[in-house]
Amino acid sequence: MSLVCKVMLTCLLGALVLLPMTAFADNAAPPAARADAQTQSQTEEKRKTLIADATSAIQETQSALKHLDAANLQDALAALERATGKLDIILARDPKLELAPAGVTVVTYDFEGGLDAVKRVRKQAQELMDEGRLQEARRLLKNLASETVISVSNIPLATYPDAIKTAAKLIDQNKGDAAKRVLQTALNTQVITETIIPLPVVHARESLKTAESLAGKKDRTKEDNDRLKASMDQARSQLEFAQALGYGTKNDFDKMYQELNEIEEKTANNKFGTGWFAKIKESITDFMRSSQPAKH
Repeated sequence: MSLVCKVMLTCLLGALVLLPMTAFADNAAPPAARADAQTQSQTEEKRKTLIADATSAIQETQSALKHLDAANLQDALAALERATGKLDIILARDPKLELAPAGVTVVTYDFEGGLDAVKRVRKQAQELMDEGRLQEARRLLKNLASETVISVSNIPLATYPDAIKTAAKLIDQNKGDAAKRVLQTALNTQVITETIIPLPVVHARESLKTAESLAGKKDRTKEDNDRLKASMDQARSQLEFAQALGYGTKNDFDKMYQELNEIEEKTANNKFGTGWFAKIKESITDFMRSSQPAKH
């Protein structure tokens, strides 16, 4: 068993965060969907601008610290004035904004073993915990992940601008060391928000998308029915994998399994129709939202 870990930096936060909610979008979007896509595009552009301005504010704060280390108080003050200007621009665009995104990191973890491998690892970890060997169990369990984690560092706008202004006043009073402490504290109090996208659930949703197109097809051929069954089986298998990895509760997955059973009953004997996947799509969307971690 091994863990494949890929890391990339990106500013396409809007598109990434919207991924879990748009995976069932039709290729031929109706006018309302196109309008919504335009709104999303505008939102994404706004987020990109916010990231750029917030990143500049942090860079100017770091620059001020370097100038303070070199006892260049005037240069430090100039850097803080530029940082304040960037923060003022952010607040002018959105006065109610609480967190200004300053950077995005995307990490994907992909467990290469299958369902049986996950069960074996879980059993081994449980045995280790029963023996009181918690650290060995922890190291074993850390590889049990199949997910994309989007981490966003944010400037808290309720405190960061005030810290910059306080530091500027201290510099005016020739209190460089005190200003450095204020700035370092401000840099250390960024808020990290994470969006976790369980990959097995994403794969299940893609399989259901294929199954939905086949379920609505009149006079399906044997090949169509085979593809429909394979897609439904794959969706169930991926949900079982997600459950084994601990991405939700038993109740979460039992509900989705029941909805899969209902779809299989409705599509039996070459029956066709639309709207049969609405419940499970809603369940997956709700699951994605409710499984997100808290800010830290």
